[in-house]
Amino acid sequence: MIDRPTNRAQARPKREIVADPHTLMRIKSLQVRARIVVEGFLTGLHRSPYHGFSVEFTEYRQYSPGDDLRYLDWRLLARSDRYYVKRFEDETNLRCHILLDLSRSMDYGTVDYTKAEYGKTLAATLAYFLNRQRDAVGLLTFDETIDTYLPARFQFGALARLMSALERPTGGKGTDINQPLEQTARIVRKRGWVILISDLLTDIESLEKHLGALRTQGHEVILMRVLDPSEKDFEFSDATLFHDMESGRELYVDPKAARSQYLEKFQQHAEQIESICNSLGVDLCELTTDTPLELALFDFLNARQRRGRTASRSRNPMAGGV
Repeated sequence: MIDRPTNRAQARPKREIVADPHTLMRIKSLQVRARIVVEGFLTGLHRSPYHGFSVEFTEYRQYSPGDDLRYLDWRLLARSDRYYVKRFEDETNLRCHILLDLSRSMDYGTVDYTKAEYGKTLAATLAYFLNRQRDAVGLLTFDETIDTYLPARFQFGALARLMSALERPTGGKGTDINQPLEQTARIVRKRGWVILISDLLTDIESLEKHLGALRTQGHEVILMRVLDPSEKDFEFSDATLFHDMESGRELYVDPKAARSQYLEKFQQHAEQIESICNSLGVDLCELTTDTPLELALFDFLNARQRRGRTASRSRNPMAGGV
């Protein structure tokens, strides 16, 4: 089992947010949005007294048994009493696949943008950060079928291809969350990280089975659940014609009469997801679309720090935090 903070907000450093989501989403380029979030986050982390991360930057990595001692940085050792070797362009510390739900339910939004737009920006932010760290990152987008698959790469042009894939318009309908998890388990053989970004507003009976298959293969898994604030609070007041974006059904509802039943079922669904994640050792981050993306990046790094960058590094007695 993994120690999870009882209140994630308490575990986050108190820093000024560089760009709130409403301002950020007005920027057309996903890559520019991602760069603003990542560079603002790293600048704030350096200035903050919070030292919860061992964020390793692009020039060095921690020594592992078997590394060539010719590349050990003796000056850095003298200053920090820690062992680091110089990194090369083709070295990666981590392989990560981002699975992004672009089904029609993700096109819902009561703010200035949809869950899909927020999810794309979140995926772009994570990819930009990982690429900056010289980690290999891949992408799989899906709705009722798998739309795009880019294997995890760290090479020239890989980030541009990933951003281009995220920029494509979406037009999915239903959600089949099983296919992307099955395909990832089938084709991704090297252990790494899998980040699933979805609202999970779908049948999750087989979710435990497919997440369990990834965990059995040694992958670390983070589930980032993206919701519109109205889906959590159901703060509608007037009788309204609700439209199911995936099935096309329409239902006239009095929100005041339906609110308690809706919130009860919503909570049951959320508790089922949380139970599945707890039983498998999967990190669960719940984000509403008004959550600053810097905090989402913090949650990712917090999970990564708890697990260790790789299994071999976690067993290395010389490895330590920066």
